[in-house]
Amino acid sequence: MELSIDTLDIFERLKKAHLEEDAARELSEVFRDSARQIIEQQREVLATREDLTQTKVEIIKWVAGMLVAQAAIVATLVKLL
Repeated sequence: MELSIDTLDIFERLKKAHLEEDAARELSEVFRDSARQIIEQQREVLATREDLTQTKVEIIKWVAGMLVAQAAIVATLVKLL
């Protein structure tokens, strides 16, 4: 996920609000840096497509194994009865 923040627009809006140029520039950069930091933190927490695909494969393996085990148990019970 690429971050695209229009710092020029933020800068111009802050200047229109009668903020000094240096302060407006610094605030727009702080906003961009903060947004990037938040996105990086979210990447650590949120699952990716690869994570979901791996989980799906593991679930399918477990379900298939359980179905085979269940079939073996039923076949054994049928022979015993």
